[in-house]
Amino acid sequence: MISRSTVVARLRAAGCVFAEDEARLLIGAASTSEDLAALVDRRVAGLPLEHVLGWAEFCGLRIAVAPGVFVPRRRTEFLARQAIKRTRPGAVVVELCCGTGAIGAVVLSTVDSVELHAVDIEPAAVACARRNLPNSQVYEGDLYQPLPEPLRGRVDVIVANAPYVPTDEIALMPPEARLYEPQVALDGGPDGLDIARRVIGAAPEWLAEAGHVLVETSRRQAPQLIGEASGLRARVLHSGKFAATVVAASR
Repeated sequence: MISRSTVVARLRAAGCVFAEDEARLLIGAASTSEDLAALVDRRVAGLPLEHVLGWAEFCGLRIAVAPGVFVPRRRTEFLARQAIKRTRPGAVVVELCCGTGAIGAVVLSTVDSVELHAVDIEPAAVACARRNLPNSQVYEGDLYQPLPEPLRGRVDVIVANAPYVPTDEIALMPPEARLYEPQVALDGGPDGLDIARRVIGAAPEWLAEAGHVLVETSRRQAPQLIGEASGLRARVLHSGKFAATVVAASR
């Protein structure tokens, strides 16, 4: 087996900031020296660590991740925790722009008897989410469009980590994101809020009485998104711990 020090040195030379931690994970994932060499080669070539391993840790869960699928970020754990706070046992929850389905998986693992529906427009993400949410309904389509009509007016919690990077800023993102994750999962349009506006704007049609909609955004964008929550009571939630901002609105 290749030595840990050799793996760490290669990762550091490639610019991996957390080389020690990554080396531990890669060594743990390999069964032979050949396996380890292949994993290290893929990581050194720039592939996101989660794509190399095939999973990402999110709120203490191991979430399956596939090539070409958006990797759940640690900051989005704040969004997941806010969703859990508003989800009662037996609630109907919809995760839009679900990617791997990480938020839905956390809600299901925490709250009893939740009826979960998840949606993504990317076929690869839908396939991945179905692995992570085997007992839930996962749909391929554009936001609310594929949801069953009987859900209209009875959803207790809508949660969305919609893309919110302004189009012109995608080129400034780390190569791991802009080269290996689908642009549709990153690009939020000219001001970054094209998708989030649609999530908030259509939410009242789907929410039950006292239902909630939660959308991750940036602190800079949050005031604009608040203005889109017509007919809802909206506020901005921020976490210093997770460096995350969420717009939460309710009927």
